[in-house]
Amino acid sequence: MVSNGVQVLGTTYSPYATRVQIALNLKSVDFEFIEENLSSKSELLLRSNPVNKKVPVLIHGDKCICESLVILQYIDETWTANGHTLLPSDAYDRAVARFWAAYFDDKIVPVMRELRSAQGEDKVAMIERLKEGMGLLEEAFVKCSKGEAFFGGDKIGILDIAFGSCLGWIKAMEKMGGINLIAEAKTPGLVGWADKFMSIDAVKNVLPAPQFLIELLKNMQATPKAASN
Repeated sequence: MVSNGVQVLGTTYSPYATRVQIALNLKSVDFEFIEENLSSKSELLLRSNPVNKKVPVLIHGDKCICESLVILQYIDETWTANGHTLLPSDAYDRAVARFWAAYFDDKIVPVMRELRSAQGEDKVAMIERLKEGMGLLEEAFVKCSKGEAFFGGDKIGILDIAFGSCLGWIKAMEKMGGINLIAEAKTPGLVGWADKFMSIDAVKNVLPAPQFLIELLKNMQATPKAASN
C-alpha cells in the first residue's frame, strides 16, 4: 500500500516491523512498506534512525519515529478516526498493558534469540525459561482479557500486537526443536488467543509464515554472524 506520507522501514522477518504494519492495518491507515537490507543499510534508514540505525522506523510526513512500542503508541494517539484504540482507556489497565509488553520484549525475546544457537543443558534451561514465561503470560491473558478474545478485551490491543508479532517465530522454533511453548495442557488461553489473533486480516496479511522463518532459522544456525543479529 502506498499512502499520504506514511512509510514503514523494516524487513519481512522482523517481528518489530510486523508490529507497526499490524497497528496501521488496524487503524485503516494506508502506508508504503520499504524492505531494508540490514547487511547494507540504506541512506534513508541511516538518516531516519541515526541513533540505533535499526528497523522499524515509521516515517510520517517529515517525522521519523523509532522503536516499535514507541511507534505503536504514536500510531494509537495519531490515528483515532476509526475508533480502534490500542491502549485501554483506564489508566491502570494502560499501565498493565505497557508492563507486560515490556516484559515480553525484555524477558522473552532475548531468550528466544539465544535459543537459536543454544546446545545441550543451556538449550534445555532456555526452553524451561520460555515455558515459565508463557505460563506468566497465560495468567496475564486471563486477567487482561476479562473473558474476551484478546489481551485488549474484545479487540486487539498493544500487548496482543507485541506478543502476537512473534507467533510466527515461536511456531517455527517449536517445529524445528520439537517443543511446545504454547500448549493446550498448560496455556489453553494462549492457544485460543493465538488462533484468533492470526485469523484477523490485519494480522495474517503481514505475519510471516512459519515455514519461511524455519528456512531463515536454518540459515542463521549455519551462519554464526547471522545468528547473532
